[in-house]
Amino acid sequence: MAAESAAFTPLTLPVLPLDDEVVLPGMVVPLDLNDADVRAAVEAAQAAARSEPGKPRVLLVPRIDGTYASTGVLGTVEQVGRLADGDPGALIRGRGRVRIGAGTTGPGAALWVEGTRIEEQTPEPLPGHVTELVKEYKALATAWLRKRGAWQVVDRVQAIDDVSALADNSGYSPFLTTEQKVELLETADPVARLKLAVRQLRDHLAEQDVAETIAKDVQEGVDKQQREFLLRRQLEAVRKELRELNGEEQGEESDDYRARVEAADLPGKVREAALKEVDKLERASDQSPEGSWIRTWLDTVLELPWSKRTEDAYDIQGARAVLDAEHAGLDDVKERITEYLAVRKRRGDRGLGVVGGRRGGAVLALVGPPGVGKTSLGESVAHAMGREFVRVALGGVRDEAEIRGHRRTYVGALPGRIVRAIKEAGSMNPVVLLDEIDKVGSDFRGDPAAALLEVLDPAQNHTFRDHYLEVELDLSDVVFLATANVLEAIPEALLDRMELVRLDGYTEDEKIVIARDHLLPRQLERAGLDADEVTLDESALRKLAGEYTREAGVRNLERSVARLLRKIAAQHELGERELPFTVTEGDLRALIGRPHHVPESAQDPAERRTAVPGVATGLAVTGAGGDVLYVEASLADPETGAAGLTLTGQLGDVMKESAQIALSFLRSHGAELELPVADLKDRGTHIHFPAGAVPKDGPSAGITMTTALASLLSGRLVRTDVAMTGEVSLTGRVLPIGGVKQKLLAAHRAGVTTVIIPKRNEPDLDDVPAEVLDKLDVHTVTDVRQVLELALAPAANGATPEVPVAA
Repeated sequence: MAAESAAFTPLTLPVLPLDDEVVLPGMVVPLDLNDADVRAAVEAAQAAARSEPGKPRVLLVPRIDGTYASTGVLGTVEQVGRLADGDPGALIRGRGRVRIGAGTTGPGAALWVEGTRIEEQTPEPLPGHVTELVKEYKALATAWLRKRGAWQVVDRVQAIDDVSALADNSGYSPFLTTEQKVELLETADPVARLKLAVRQLRDHLAEQDVAETIAKDVQEGVDKQQREFLLRRQLEAVRKELRELNGEEQGEESDDYRARVEAADLPGKVREAALKEVDKLERASDQSPEGSWIRTWLDTVLELPWSKRTEDAYDIQGARAVLDAEHAGLDDVKERITEYLAVRKRRGDRGLGVVGGRRGGAVLALVGPPGVGKTSLGESVAHAMGREFVRVALGGVRDEAEIRGHRRTYVGALPGRIVRAIKEAGSMNPVVLLDEIDKVGSDFRGDPAAALLEVLDPAQNHTFRDHYLEVELDLSDVVFLATANVLEAIPEALLDRMELVRLDGYTEDEKIVIARDHLLPRQLERAGLDADEVTLDESALRKLAGEYTREAGVRNLERSVARLLRKIAAQHELGERELPFTVTEGDLRALIGRPHHVPESAQDPAERRTAVPGVATGLAVTGAGGDVLYVEASLADPETGAAGLTLTGQLGDVMKESAQIALSFLRSHGAELELPVADLKDRGTHIHFPAGAVPKDGPSAGITMTTALASLLSGRLVRTDVAMTGEVSLTGRVLPIGGVKQKLLAAHRAGVTTVIIPKRNEPDLDDVPAEVLDKLDVHTVTDVRQVLELALAPAANGATPEVPVAA
């Protein structure tokens, strides 16, 4: 189509270069004559026009980066005069395209070239696809012009019918680049040029739509932020007015975290970290979730008592008096606390309060059965020292973050229980009771006991770091008291960091003192009775402690006292009993029923467990303290042929091995002991530990099982008043065991008068209360033969005993 729609006419014209600008045919442009190239071209054209009819003509050629385009535009100088700013200028109209040829000479200083005029011809009538193209261009141009508010130009564009003129009209578009305009200029075919103009205009409108959408979204976001900002300011103003109306002095500076941090008495590194977080908060937007995290963190840091400490009460005698008044017995614990206070006092007097960044804290582990006063002792220690008291329950804790805290990036993150305890106490040197530390568990979330290693290490806890705070917290001045029931459940590394204090239980005399001085007054108040209305005789308290309750602590004793007082109060309200009333030993059965724990020695001889051969009394330690343990042995009928050893009673591996050792010792030394060992070879042996529902383990029942088997074979009864404990070896040696104090207390409670323990446990008797030792006949032995001599009763009239047969 290009060959049919264009003709060529030769021309010789002065060149007017246009730097980074393009003029298309039909455009009218003003040019500044101060430009030397423009002035030279216009003057050359005027000089040539004097000898030729018509207006001066120039060749408008785009010059991009010093390079001329291959096609220019024939332009006529319409007028020469002054521009709007007063500078000389010329008004030039583009007439048609000219293909540039070789340079030539001419008048003036301008560059003259030979060119060929491209005469564009549009076929008539227009083909259908060209007509659609014209409609599309006009529609696109109209849409663009309407967005710019150029309504007069819309009418002008709609009036253009020529394809070439319509395509060249896009030269006025400000969004086209110089390269795009040059491409339009060099496209000679009008239809192809119109297609190019349509594509350029369509692309621009698409980009504009995207830009408008983005701008609209941004504007909506800005409007929302401005609206929220205004609403927040209005809310602050309303709150301020309400505070002033209510007479409150708190102003807007309460929310100014920077002022609060600078006013707070924080350590240097903590202040530096807090100010960094304040800087982040000031840069963060109100919608950012990080702002909420930072505010919560700053509130936590500012609420901690970084510089607050309570003064210790250094009245050593007064502190001991407080401990004695609130707890009976427990002399070991009281001595430890008294020693600690005495050392603290001396260090303070000599200016040694802080050594190497560490203060004189303490970490004590109170291990003992339930009900002996471990938890209440923590409050008494805090009272005696004049410190704040905080209890942290660790029973069932399985998440390591409970101790060290969560990372701040987690939703709902909180500091650990240690930091929360310090915050709750309001001072940096409280007494923190870590209750039930042996009940801490571990799973996929971590091991809380491992997290406690740093907390309870006096050499490290002055630089403790909580995952939430991420700043150092000094715990070296805190007194940590950890309580536990079972020592074996505490990890060895954790136990190594604590000073162990054992609370093995109370003697009967101590229980009576505790009941008279502490339990009875408390329960009288709870029952609504006065001290002069109900009195408990000492014999009644002794029977309650000895026969109605048998425990290491005093919880059940307090329940029995409470039940007794409730019964008396109810009878008084029903008119069945007059007050005041003194409860004696004989009144207990009528008030709260029969005793539950009658000592073996108090029962009828025929009804005692040891009334038949093959039953021995041992001593054991459980989570509830010491207890008596009975061992029963029997031999199967020879005709059944069931040889071997049978063990029952939920026994652990260690206890099963102890039974094998006891049986092997008797088989190898039966002749020496004058026992019918042939029965052990031919008949099945059965050893049973009553209370079969309770798991049992440990080596300390070795001599008890040996004694039971020896009693069974010899037919000699085991003495009712004898209880024993000790590990046995294959050679008959009696080896040492643990828990001597608790076992002797249990024997005393059970009414046993003679106790057999290993010789190597003799130093442990120093821990047993003197009043208990006075009532026990303790024998220390090194060999099983000594045990049998002490425990077995003589055979009746020297007759050969009959070995019992199991049913």
